[in-house]
This record gives sequence, structure tokens and C-alpha cells, in this order.
Amino acid sequence: MHSWDFITRCLVIVRALRYAANATYPSDLTDSQWALIAPLLPAPARRGRREKHPRRDIVDAILYTTRSGQFWRQLPADYPPWQTVYWHLARWESNGVTQTIHDALRGQVRVTEGRDPEPTAGIMDSQSVTGADTVGAGSRGYDNGKKINGRKRFLVVDTIGLLLAVLVNSAGTHDTRGGRQVLLDSNFAGRRLRHVFTDSGFQGALIDWAKRLLNMTVEVVRRPPGQRGFEVQPRRWVVERTLCAARRSVVFPAQLGGTWREVPGSDG
Repeated sequence: MHSWDFITRCLVIVRALRYAANATYPSDLTDSQWALIAPLLPAPARRGRREKHPRRDIVDAILYTTRSGQFWRQLPADYPPWQTVYWHLARWESNGVTQTIHDALRGQVRVTEGRDPEPTAGIMDSQSVTGADTVGAGSRGYDNGKKINGRKRFLVVDTIGLLLAVLVNSAGTHDTRGGRQVLLDSNFAGRRLRHVFTDSGFQGALIDWAKRLLNMTVEVVRRPPGQRGFEVQPRRWVVERTLCAARRSVVFPAQLGGTWREVPGSDG
């Protein structure tokens, strides 16, 4: 037996013992969660070498890295090697597996809530965030309104806050331009939205454009006259809650939901 095979077998045993002792990481899937996700993963290849590591360990390692924000090379030793985990993630993302899983789980949640699996109404918003030092100049910009140098993410969610589409641009991207693209992405992905709520940043030409090209009504939810300070706005609070949740994700902040795109360029 090769030394590497021996080490791998030992790590698998340690992992199994941790499961048996219920000593898993907080980000690890429960048995009921794994039962939902496992059927959505592609079947292992019939040809070539058999997969060495259990699929569940691969998914748990991806969730650990995503939730903790750790570097791949800092993945704990009782997970599969980081190169193996990253290879699976890259392959699944390229083949649309992560998108399929997300859409299927969103549909199940909506059915549980007594709704149709595919929504016809949504909420759109944008958020500028400061770019890390590793964000190159080609994909970052300056938001004059928010005084932020970094990136801007555009989100479309359903009326209970579940992601439908995500667009990541430079922070200098105007809301009208980003709003058009993220609505197009949602439309091309097969979403059948007919009514979208948003804030005043998307008013103007976007409303007529969406009606003419997408047969979609964009309704601007405005602040009450004379409002001072923060107040929860009807409909808009749903997407604000989702944006707050997105800020907690350090790695792949826009990957786990909707249509992920990044458009390079100094102006987004």
C-alpha cells in the first residue's frame, strides 16, 4: 500500500469517527440536508479511476470554505485534499451543477411555503462593497454616491428573499445599466418574472425598457414624503435582508445563487 493511500484511508476513518461522534463542523450538512442534495449531484464517471473521497465530504469541505472564508490551502486535514475539493467545485460550477442544486432547493422551499415553484414577482436592488486588495483594477470602480471603491452586486430575489439572479460589476456601474443586465440574465435563465419592485435608483429609462423588451412591470417603491432616518420599506426590505446575508459570505459571495456573472472593465 502506498503511503498516500494509507494516509487517505486514515483520514476517511477519522472523518467517519467524527460523524459517529456528532463532532462535525457547524457548516457540515445534516443527514436530512444531504438527502436533499445527494440526488442532485451528477453520477460518478463510469470510466477511469473511482472517486476516492465520499461526495458528502467534498460538499462539506466546499461549505466549510465558503462559510468560514478560509484559504483553500487552510482546509482542515480531516477533509479531502483542497486540490480535490476545488477540482470538484470548479467542475460542478462549469457544468451548471451548483445552479441546478440552487434552483431545485429554491423551488422546494417555495412549495413548502405554499407557493408556485417559479415566481412571477421579484425585488431588485444593488449594493456597493469595498474591494479587497486582491481585486484587480480591471474589475473594480468607484461609486460616487456611496463613496466606495470596489464592486457592486445587483440582486433579483423572489418575494420571500430567495435568489433568482446575481450580477457582479465594478462599483462604478450605474444602476440602470446593471439593472438591465441582471433582468436579462434572469430572463435568459428561464425566469418568468412579470412584476419587479425596486428603489428609485432604477427609475427612468429602465422601466420603459423592461416593459417593451421583457413584458415586465418595474414598480419603484419610494420613501414616504418627509421620512427621516431609517424605516422598513414595503417589499424592498426583503432584498435588503438578502444583501445583508450576502455580506457574511467571504468566498464566492455571489456564487450560490442565481445567475453569476462578472463583467470586467474600468467602468463595469
